[in-house]
Amino acid sequence: MARTREFDEEKVLDAAMQLFWEKGYEATSLSDLTSRMGITRPSIYSAFGDKKELFEAALRTYTMSRAAEIRTKLQHYPSVKEAFRAFFEDVVAEQYAESRSRGCFCINTMVELAPHDEKFEVLTREHQMYLAVIFQETIERGVQSGELKTDLDTKALAQALITSLIGLSVILKARPNRSFVQNTIDVTLTLLK
Repeated sequence: MARTREFDEEKVLDAAMQLFWEKGYEATSLSDLTSRMGITRPSIYSAFGDKKELFEAALRTYTMSRAAEIRTKLQHYPSVKEAFRAFFEDVVAEQYAESRSRGCFCINTMVELAPHDEKFEVLTREHQMYLAVIFQETIERGVQSGELKTDLDTKALAQALITSLIGLSVILKARPNRSFVQNTIDVTLTLLK
């Protein structure tokens, strides 16, 4: 008979995700993980596998919840232009509100691991493409409502906005001057005109 787990798997996975997000994959030790998660090494191995599998589970949890959050934010506004402006400005505000900018967990992974690990290259690319689909659906809503021009290449525009988002998320880790960031957002959003 299998033993029942004596911990909340979702809660300890979230604790691992937060730690990986703060420190990155390489800088996070198993001792760090056991301390933050409040479980033993054998429990980590039993529930999640090795450190890399735990990191993958944390990344998948993050990307699913982040995509749902982005979709909800973009659907909140009747105006597509307002939705994208609010979204980009929220990304900036969140990063400046933190005492130390953690950036986006998925983009951090793209920078740290994707160049050296095919699995994480694929996972981060899948997330980018999924977000591009969400952006494209939002842009198409603007075309259908008449807010945006009908001759827009909605797929290319969505991909350009994703690329801008990734660049913005990376540069925010260095906390540039707010006017620099605001100018970047303003110019990026001219793509929607």
